[in-house]
Amino acid sequence: MKKFLIIFVLMLVALSFASSVIVVGTTDKIRTLDPANCYDYFSSNILQNVLAGPVDYEIGTANIKPWLFEKWEVSSDGLVYTFHIRKNAFFEDGTQIDANVFKFSFDRVMRLNGDPAFLLSDVVEKTEVVDKFTFRVYLKNKFSAFVSVLGYTVAFPVNPKVAPKDRFLDSAPSASGPYRISEWIRDVRIVLEENPKYFGPKPKTKKIIIQFYENSQQLRLALETGEVDIAYRHLDPRDILDLQNVPGIKVYLGASPQIRYLVLNVKQKPFDNPLVRQAIALAVDRNAIVKDIFVDLAKPLYSMIPAGMWSHEDVFPMRDLQAAKKILKVAGYNEDNPLIIDLWYTPSHYGTTEADVAQVLKSSLEETGIIKVNIKYAEWSTYVEYFLNGTMGLFLLGWYPDYLDPDDYLWPFLSISGAKSLGSFYENKIVEDLMIAGRAATNQKAREEIYKLVQNYHAADMPYIPLWQGSADCETHDYIKGIVLEPTQIFRYYLLERK
Repeated sequence: MKKFLIIFVLMLVALSFASSVIVVGTTDKIRTLDPANCYDYFSSNILQNVLAGPVDYEIGTANIKPWLFEKWEVSSDGLVYTFHIRKNAFFEDGTQIDANVFKFSFDRVMRLNGDPAFLLSDVVEKTEVVDKFTFRVYLKNKFSAFVSVLGYTVAFPVNPKVAPKDRFLDSAPSASGPYRISEWIRDVRIVLEENPKYFGPKPKTKKIIIQFYENSQQLRLALETGEVDIAYRHLDPRDILDLQNVPGIKVYLGASPQIRYLVLNVKQKPFDNPLVRQAIALAVDRNAIVKDIFVDLAKPLYSMIPAGMWSHEDVFPMRDLQAAKKILKVAGYNEDNPLIIDLWYTPSHYGTTEADVAQVLKSSLEETGIIKVNIKYAEWSTYVEYFLNGTMGLFLLGWYPDYLDPDDYLWPFLSISGAKSLGSFYENKIVEDLMIAGRAATNQKAREEIYKLVQNYHAADMPYIPLWQGSADCETHDYIKGIVLEPTQIFRYYLLERK
């Protein structure tokens, strides 16, 4: 009898453990978990589950709501923001989040000048502690979407007792959000556990284990064998369609403002020649990428502002090989004197389809009979280093929104500071001034007209070539609930649960 009782108790313990743990599989990578230097999707998304931000989004919407900042006032000239901080927010070690913490965090971002720093430093003149729970920010120019920027992790406060003042953090941050990081073995796994100091709602599941896989084939196998409960980034598009017919597996699909594009370093030959950039833009075959690789789970894109967002306008030309050939010949190239270029991609950061994308681009450009393409690749950390220091002339990148506003698809790309951080090194004072005017305008119609002008300037100069707009997806066992594919692209681990 005792033997059966022990077995029964062990079964109850096992069931209790299973219900309090969810395992997520991904092929993505974490580059850094310091908000001052974090500017890739997956790292940012971990921070969104571990840190509390000044503001948040209402779940499933693009509507900003107060969070660490309970309320705020804006001066009549739009240049001074005064924020009032909630008094019940703490880091996991008990350090209270107050105005001094925010000043330390904002000033640190701008001083260290990491990848996302320009989001603050381009607009913030200075910060001020008014009192313990009142924080003031002075702007260089009016910026109607400034509060939206605060929803991105660059503005999330860090613990001054943990984050170094004069260098980037190379370990896990001190948690202030629903989860704390209890274990992090780079490229192997990261473990999120409930943070008892969090002021907000408790997570639905106490522990989330995120396992990292080398490729989509391994990730699919892990899902089907039950090694993971959820597959999130990146399964092969054909696997996504196939899994829709697998019993016990649920596939979630949703619209997304994520975009993919080519970057052209306008300071590097031959891409410093506008004719070369125009020819490449005319020769790329978006439809082949969308249909042959993504099996229509994506759609062609002809502007950096995604379709469905206000002010979007198709400003880039459709494919025209004959026009591309004529422009190349005007630029001095022909069949006997071809344009020889390198095309770079990174093999795992965007999923295992990236090599196929590079091959389709190579084929579509070489259809001109005048362009010869050498394909090259580098792993993500090296890739980032290469585009920041100007090593690469033509390369693939992707974009997930920092904040849901057309400005986020223009300023980070076309401002002088933003273009440097993305490797195009583009400079155009007229465009910069237009974007500053767009930021200052408070009327959406006026902003829309300005942004349409900016898009047309971009289509004329072509430091980036938009290729396609993706969709959001997540694959789970059918006992998993709480999946929300949000317009903000925030994946909230704390909503996940077994049912």
